[in-house]
Amino acid sequence: MERKTRETPAFVIDEARLKRNAEILASVRERTGCKVLLALKAFATWPLFSILREHLDGVCASSPWEARLGRETFGKEVHAFAAAYSEEDFEELNALCDGIDFNSFAQLERFRSRMRPGVRYGLRINPERSVQDAARATYDPCAPRSRLGIRAAEFSAPDLSGISGLHFHALCEQNADALERMLEAVEERFGDLLRLPEIEWVNFGGGHHVTRDDYDVELLCRLISEFEAKYATQVVLEPGEAVALDAGELVASVLDVVENEGAIAILDVSCTCHLPDVMEMPYRPEIVGAGRPGEKPFVYRLTGPSCLAGDVIGDYAFDEPLAPGRRLVFLDMAHYTLVKTTFFNGIRHPDVLLRREDGSLDLLRHFEYVDFKRRLG
Repeated sequence: MERKTRETPAFVIDEARLKRNAEILASVRERTGCKVLLALKAFATWPLFSILREHLDGVCASSPWEARLGRETFGKEVHAFAAAYSEEDFEELNALCDGIDFNSFAQLERFRSRMRPGVRYGLRINPERSVQDAARATYDPCAPRSRLGIRAAEFSAPDLSGISGLHFHALCEQNADALERMLEAVEERFGDLLRLPEIEWVNFGGGHHVTRDDYDVELLCRLISEFEAKYATQVVLEPGEAVALDAGELVASVLDVVENEGAIAILDVSCTCHLPDVMEMPYRPEIVGAGRPGEKPFVYRLTGPSCLAGDVIGDYAFDEPLAPGRRLVFLDMAHYTLVKTTFFNGIRHPDVLLRREDGSLDLLRHFEYVDFKRRLG
């Protein structure tokens, strides 16, 4: 499709890298017999599902809209988990999904009479062991007072009729050694439950950085295979970030450079609109050709064009001075970006492009004023 707008800002998704990630995940699936589901919360750019579909078993959703998107566009299994379901949401999910997990016994009892044949229902458990560092405390489902998952102490002669599996999610951007430690806690607290004949599958959740270059795929496959053999269950993985890791860029331009106790570059991309995890996680995105202050001679604070005073991406150093029109390329921008972007301040939404394996670019989505207007009424 011919582009009909300026060249920045733009998300550019890399077909070759997306395919490579899917192939790595498919190799784990083939070696172990586990199921691998795409976590739509991390990557839901549905025009690219044709690249992923042949390698994965389906998708996992956190809401009826995600589930509907998966059903309509991925065309394979759809599974769902949410911290709690409303009456309306459960009815919709129950009609859309192949699997639904409950976060509490109260929710299980509330909807038990509506459980239908052919759907696999599970319970989310809380292993109560944190394997994340303090910087990721916001993303730790096993933190004290977590609302996510049922603790072992709550399993006192529960009615498990209709339940065929368990689900835990306790990792964030971690290697297989963290999963190994987490499995120790799962077996320690829920070993008796795992041995019940009605427990046919266990979902290990997401947060597995399987497609990272230093990830220990061998250990992951061993852990899955040993667990499946020990408990006669099928393991399910829900990678999100791993599917789209290093598979996208955000191309920006410098709009202006101002001075206030140091040089400040204002870009046509906004932290709050287009890079929300920089503020929420927080983290520092990498930029092609840039370094940290002190590594290169010209240091700038990179900021966005919004009215938010805290619309600050970070301090970066460059070999040459920045000036209006200079292009900057942010790396690893496919996951948790497009799904979180906003129209705050009515700021122009980046185009979404696909870089084909031959280097050509296809325009997947161009946003107009009407898209902003429709969001508001």
